[in-house]
Amino acid sequence: MKSSGVLARIRKKFLILFRPNRSGTVLSVCFIAMSCASSSIENQNPVIASWMRGQPVFGVFAPSQARMEGVRNPGGERPRPVYTLEGARALAENPLYDFVFLNLEGSYDTKAVEVMVQGLRSFQELPQKTLLVRIPSIANAGEEVTRSRVEEIMGLGADGVVFPHVRNVEEAEMVVGFFQGLDVDVWSPSNPTGDKLAMVMIEDPGAVELAAQIADVPGYSILACGIGSLTGALGGDREAGEEGNLHVLDEATRVGLPDMITANIGNVQRRLDEGFLALLMQGSEADEAIRLGRTSSQTGG
Repeated sequence: MKSSGVLARIRKKFLILFRPNRSGTVLSVCFIAMSCASSSIENQNPVIASWMRGQPVFGVFAPSQARMEGVRNPGGERPRPVYTLEGARALAENPLYDFVFLNLEGSYDTKAVEVMVQGLRSFQELPQKTLLVRIPSIANAGEEVTRSRVEEIMGLGADGVVFPHVRNVEEAEMVVGFFQGLDVDVWSPSNPTGDKLAMVMIEDPGAVELAAQIADVPGYSILACGIGSLTGALGGDREAGEEGNLHVLDEATRVGLPDMITANIGNVQRRLDEGFLALLMQGSEADEAIRLGRTSSQTGG
């Protein structure tokens, strides 16, 4: 899909400068080429190992125990998320999941990372789950606080960090620099032996305009669009949000980066057909959506 539609729509809504996509088309063979070039490498990170074979991966948001139990504060608002060792162990035991996505963007919590790492590593005989931790944005937390959080998360044993609302090339370069400064071996198309993951999320109209330049920054692992946040920034225009999402997919695929998207029973097949290589589910139908996705990917659709 070409990107001119979404960028024109965003320009109309936000008066930002439009530049056409330099690639224009989806290059669906990027991962096939990368897999062939690195066929002798079997990465210990199960998500990376699947991508190196050209296969999609499936995961879930780590569920808050408070939300699962319907707990609310006296005023009716939801309480601070609670993550338990028992909940993490249940995730570890579910064979459907390749990865777990711990969302700490709204409320950073060191203890939550500790609990998830411990619980997901409880069963040595089971396949390892990759743990990705989303933290507050660089814009909100600042560069130094973000750097210290990356160091803390890596030190606690998580497998990757997710950076929301990356606004420009400079912030994408900061993301790479955080890991380089810690001498963390980040997997990327140029470093197929790396075992940790750095995920950049584009969620704002101005960042969508810069998607090609952000994609060209070397040294990180995943490029994704936060479609819900982007749609909200576009005044609720779902069509424009979807076009932005697919534009980011085009740019990620062009440079050989996987793209992650939230999915459900109704759209998991379409997301796989479009070329997303990480499908993130939530809610009571998450397992069924993953079963559908796995069956589709194993049978070729």
